[in-house]
Amino acid sequence: MTASMDFEGTTAEETAPRELDYAQTMLAAAAIGIVGGMVATTYYLVLEGFMHLVWHTIPKQIEPFFTESFPATNYVWIAASVGGLLVGLTLYLMGLPGEVSFVVEKVHDPGRIDIKQTPAMVVASLFSIVAGGSAGPEAPLVQVNGSVGGWMAQKLGLTLRTTRIFTFCGMAAALGAFFGAPLGGALFALEIPHRRGLEYYEALIPATLAAILSFVVFRLTTGLSIGGMYHFTSIPPLTLMNLAEGAVLGAIGAAVAALFVLVFRTVGWLTRPLEHRTILLATLGGLFIGLIALVFPQTLFFGEREIETIIKTGSTFGITMLLLIGLAKMLAISCTLHSGFRGGFIFPLFYIGAAIGLAIALGFPQVHPTIGMVCMMAAVNVAITKTPISTTVILSVLSDTAMVPVIVIASLTSFLLTINLNMIKTQRARPLPGVGDRDLESVAPQLQP
Repeated sequence: MTASMDFEGTTAEETAPRELDYAQTMLAAAAIGIVGGMVATTYYLVLEGFMHLVWHTIPKQIEPFFTESFPATNYVWIAASVGGLLVGLTLYLMGLPGEVSFVVEKVHDPGRIDIKQTPAMVVASLFSIVAGGSAGPEAPLVQVNGSVGGWMAQKLGLTLRTTRIFTFCGMAAALGAFFGAPLGGALFALEIPHRRGLEYYEALIPATLAAILSFVVFRLTTGLSIGGMYHFTSIPPLTLMNLAEGAVLGAIGAAVAALFVLVFRTVGWLTRPLEHRTILLATLGGLFIGLIALVFPQTLFFGEREIETIIKTGSTFGITMLLLIGLAKMLAISCTLHSGFRGGFIFPLFYIGAAIGLAIALGFPQVHPTIGMVCMMAAVNVAITKTPISTTVILSVLSDTAMVPVIVIASLTSFLLTINLNMIKTQRARPLPGVGDRDLESVAPQLQP
């Protein structure tokens, strides 16, 4: 019997989606990882170049123009406002690229991220980060590399299942390079679409391979070191009391995250009348980011390097100041994201946890500062992102400490206490067997509240 023909003369076998075998999938994952590492390198070098230009070269050039009545500190809010204007113009002219919720939604259905949004995301996120916004490069890198994986699958005419795996490989490649923790990056990419744990398990090994290769390429091309990013004070051997401290800190971190969500939603409500005035909203957002930084300079930027400053000199600030810095960072993140700036909030959340964790350690000397900071970093992030396993892995690498049991207890405590605290609205369970992705909403009540 001859194969059936469609109206263009192609056979049904030719138009049906393809499924790759395991070896082919792993080969594609490796290719995505290598490409992802090169993309991360390019983005990193461009970002570093612009950061140096805006915050080092230009201030030195214009310093003579400032006076006693108009000091050089005003450069902060001017630069942030100009950056906000450029973000607004980018969004107005190039379109609105999605944010974390958008990426999560597309992972579920149709399993890939539209690569057409990549240029707008790259440009807008560069302006956002360089302007001092409290948003990091992980979100744009995830969207860019994830879209590359999905684009490859689309060109090859692959099934939805394999397309989603390719998208996860791209996301994992981005996070593996950015975090410097390949396994943690892969796990984070697989946990973030859900509220109750990793569910697209079939993508774990390909995503891990992509993350490892991306990590190798990124470190090789940038020359960055491998291992811990932060230099925390060494902790004594762990005891059962430390495990109890982890649980308590996890509960406090959950409360801090709830406060952050309240601040975030309040700022969202205040900015809603301007949500369609893209340029004005982004410019005002930049202005407010700059004004907050005039009072609390520690809130400027997304927090990756600022966490090291908290570790080294935070104890000199005192408890009250550290708590105010944490609250100011919540406000800065909210202004950043609600004004249209593009970027991720993982490191900003880590920063909030570090500041408040150190304040707790200062107030209760029996809590070691390293335990207080790292556990709070984990708890605050997990409450928002619902990623207890990957956050534990990532922070154990970044902190270069042997305190995984304490971190995982803090993470799981926060996770369980905030199970109904949903900031990423598109997080949900994967489709049930036999249920199409597009029919998921009809069975959603059976899956989770």
